[in-house]
Amino acid sequence: MALLVPLLVSAAVRPAAGTDEAQFAAARDAVRGGDRVRLAKITEAMRDSPLGAWVEYWQLKQRLDDNSSAGVGEFLQRENGSYLGERMRADYLKYLGRHQDWQGFQKEYPPLVQADQEIVCYGLQARLLSQRDDSALDEARPMWFSAVDLADACTPLMERLISDKRIDADDLWQRIRRLTENKKVAAARQLFRYLPEASAREARSLDAAFEHPVHYLTRLPAHFADRQVNRELALIAVQRMARSDPAPAATLWGGIEKQFSEADRAYAWGQIAWQAALHHLPEARRWFDLAGGRLSLEQRAWQARAVLRDQDWNKLLEVIAAMPRELADATEWTYWRGRALAATGHGDDAAACYVKLAGQPNFYGNLADEELGRSIAVPTKAVPPTADEIAQVAALPGLQRAMAVLRTDNRIEGVREWVWNLRGMSDRQLLAAAEIARRSDFFDRAINTADRTLVEHDYALRYLAPFRSEVEAKTSDLGLDSAWVYGLMRQESRFVMDARSAVGAKGLMQLMPATARWVARKIGLEGYHPQRVSEMDTNVTLGTSYLKMVLDSLDKQPLLASAAYNAGPGRARQWRAERALEGAIYAETIPFAETRDYVKRVMSNAVYYAALFEGKPQSLKSRLGTVRPRGFGDAVAEDLP
Repeated sequence: MALLVPLLVSAAVRPAAGTDEAQFAAARDAVRGGDRVRLAKITEAMRDSPLGAWVEYWQLKQRLDDNSSAGVGEFLQRENGSYLGERMRADYLKYLGRHQDWQGFQKEYPPLVQADQEIVCYGLQARLLSQRDDSALDEARPMWFSAVDLADACTPLMERLISDKRIDADDLWQRIRRLTENKKVAAARQLFRYLPEASAREARSLDAAFEHPVHYLTRLPAHFADRQVNRELALIAVQRMARSDPAPAATLWGGIEKQFSEADRAYAWGQIAWQAALHHLPEARRWFDLAGGRLSLEQRAWQARAVLRDQDWNKLLEVIAAMPRELADATEWTYWRGRALAATGHGDDAAACYVKLAGQPNFYGNLADEELGRSIAVPTKAVPPTADEIAQVAALPGLQRAMAVLRTDNRIEGVREWVWNLRGMSDRQLLAAAEIARRSDFFDRAINTADRTLVEHDYALRYLAPFRSEVEAKTSDLGLDSAWVYGLMRQESRFVMDARSAVGAKGLMQLMPATARWVARKIGLEGYHPQRVSEMDTNVTLGTSYLKMVLDSLDKQPLLASAAYNAGPGRARQWRAERALEGAIYAETIPFAETRDYVKRVMSNAVYYAALFEGKPQSLKSRLGTVRPRGFGDAVAEDLP
């Protein structure tokens, strides 16, 4: 029976060779080129193909763009509950919203599972305009205070809030601040039209305050603070200046802060302290104190990191105690509260914190286990899915179609459809789906799917190690820890060979073109061409060679090398402290959120790979080690890209 399993999977998930994929690509080209006649012909030809529904979806979406909903109802009925049904319903709701067909909108809205901001705003408009439900405005108001761009569908709601005086001038300025903090100056400038006329005329001054903050602040007139618009623009200049140079910003701000309210002073010091903490400046702690308790969640987290970096455990307990509950209960602050309690002689309370995290397969779950005296081990492997279980999951139409799309170059949509079809699956079904993906060489889907099990686990699927003999040949030659290299590759690409990032990094180890070219020259790789960087052997050769160079230049410390691989060797060195720093504290105080998360995941991945490769429990703490002080070894460090 076992011999039949691969055949069952292959028959269930393999698309018809060549023709369907070629027509699928041609249909997408027709969509991009606006060739409706060609698209209609392909749609008809592919009606019985697993990919046919995708082509029909594109055709119907094009019709909606042309202000026709013909055929949408039938498609929604046929595809009810599927990923494409959800996509079509979302597009149709936006069509209905644009046409202000609120009756039709309210009929189609309830079955939608995942509404984006545009649809939510149309839904609130529908309630407000057709049901005269003013509570819709109460639900819309919090959107105003977010830093995200608002969809056009939200504009009527925001304007109604302004006209009804539910958003006042202070609220307008609060959003302008949030937008400029996120470098969305054009969007901030648009809000000036809602300010009183005298202030609205100052929209051009926003550019001056944002683009040339030092010049703006040093040329403020004597009585500038008499007008709110001038005070607000000065605050924007201070927060902008603090991003690049917190200390001079603090000096300039100190000279004018008496002309501002207590709340405005707290805002400015919070901005300065936050940026100082990101720069690891010792003054950050004092500046946070000047801000008092008026800090954003991100600023509170960085206040805690500034204190943690000094290992001032009593102060850390104080800072965490002042956090809002949702932040204090986050994984990282639960762990660090435990460490602070242990350091201040409250062992039982510390253990209670660790117990909350213990057993979780992540960075802080690993560390908590070790604080409780437990090594990190791979859970007992679940019984492998049976042939019948695999066949039942492989026969699911949605999963079959996702696999068909994954085999095209429209991978993003294939991934989304795959994830959609995992909803509601049991652990047994998830393990079967993961095994199907593994056998089809969709390693990222196997990992992602196996990661979702709640009780029954297979860590050999969660931490797949494809191409192991080839990779270990290279890591052995270079003296690299293969578990760490696999931990990094898992995070970089999930073993998608043709993976390409938004900034152009390619392949299993996500190499930037310039870095790949530099390494190829450095190691004398013969016949190298940029197109080869996505080849498994070439990519791993270049990636491991570069990783070895980075490791050797950074005190042979994998933690530092992991940070360097993501953010650059110079930054990894710069983020060290003036004294030796515990590895976990170094990781927690990395300024870049992406790199901070990346390093934690890579190092935790490495622990599980080592446990699988060596067949014995591991220690994350020993892998993290101690990071030596800033400047150590810099004199002999190689200048790497």
